[in-house]
Amino acid sequence: MALTLVSAVLYPAVEANLRDQMDDSLVVAAQQAPAVAAAVKDKYNEVNTPPVEFPTVPIGIGSIQMQIVPQPVQAGPSAEFVDITGRDVAVADGTAGPYFRDATYSGVAYRVYTDALPGSHGALVRTAVPADEPVPTLRRLAGLLAGSTVAAVLLAFLVSRLAARRVLRPVRRLTETVELIRTTGDLSIPVPADGRDEIGRLGTAFAAMTTALDESVGTQRRLVADASHELRTPLTSLTVNLELLAENLADPQAPHLAAAALAQAGELRTLINDLVDLARYGQAAFHTEDVRLDLVAERVAARAATRAPHIEVHVSGEPTLVHGDPDALERAVANLVDNAVKWSPPGGRVEITVAGGVLDVADTGPGIPAEDLAFVFDRFYRSPAARAHPGSGLGLAIVRQVAEAHGGTAEAIPSRQGAVLRLTLPDLG
Repeated sequence: MALTLVSAVLYPAVEANLRDQMDDSLVVAAQQAPAVAAAVKDKYNEVNTPPVEFPTVPIGIGSIQMQIVPQPVQAGPSAEFVDITGRDVAVADGTAGPYFRDATYSGVAYRVYTDALPGSHGALVRTAVPADEPVPTLRRLAGLLAGSTVAAVLLAFLVSRLAARRVLRPVRRLTETVELIRTTGDLSIPVPADGRDEIGRLGTAFAAMTTALDESVGTQRRLVADASHELRTPLTSLTVNLELLAENLADPQAPHLAAAALAQAGELRTLINDLVDLARYGQAAFHTEDVRLDLVAERVAARAATRAPHIEVHVSGEPTLVHGDPDALERAVANLVDNAVKWSPPGGRVEITVAGGVLDVADTGPGIPAEDLAFVFDRFYRSPAARAHPGSGLGLAIVRQVAEAHGGTAEAIPSRQGAVLRLTLPDLG
């Protein structure tokens, strides 16, 4: 398209330039007419008689024809060249200026320039050249432009084809990998992500996406496996107790079996609620705002003191502002405090400290063995000492899920007495 546009501009420009040069050559030839006429007259008079003042027949100077018309110049047909017009007579008389016109003589189109003969009064000089003189040059130019355009199109097609194949090769590899992942369902297949261009960035982003998706699928599978294992025990106990109760309602143990069934149903309900919360808090918080973490701790401590009057719950620290989901943060703090209350003996003390985005919950219980510190926030993890206590093993996992969703961490701090669990969140100052 660019070469076609250049050709469309160049061809008329060259044609106009050639015709301007042709007109200029006619003017120059007309100015040289006296000298040419004198030379031709001398040569003519050497071999012919009687002498002539001006040769009236056209004189050929290359491709230019020159005719000198002596005075008096009269309008009418000319046997030697194109007809003389009234304007030609006016030019010879000096009442009109020189001019160009197109005329035909003997079937040939000419470009004619008419002017008064320099150095004379009343004589006329006419120079002419065939109007199609620039045509061969223009034809060669047209052929050159057309050939160049076609060659450039072919070259551009070849280069673009090669470039497109090179550029699209990573796209083809990425497409084949995606189709393979879709066919096999194997998200661990490596995704090609070489290069720093847009295709490379796309491959890198897709590789990160498949890695995250593979981790998510693995996490879901582990969660389902762990949940099914944890659900099987209370369901089995609940089923057995209900069967025994149904066999003999008059049995003196019936009230105990019913109470056990209700307790197991409560454990099952708690486990299901924890599973739902674990899934919910694993997603991005749907409502966030600035939250005073110290005030959240005070509310949770007040509720814990009401539910467990045999445990002293104390809050200390300084105002701490964080940004997050208020409900999720309160649930995380409540889980930490409930865990501390569960492990504290009667008359024990739970100390909650808040400062600089860090919330520590310390209890006076038996503490956490050093080998269990790294696992207390794992889902369904329960140390051998904790298996005799009620619980689903999901409370602290929810705490870590909430912390990570808010850009923080949850960890167990080694302590000489009791256990210290820490929730760290970005502090707004």
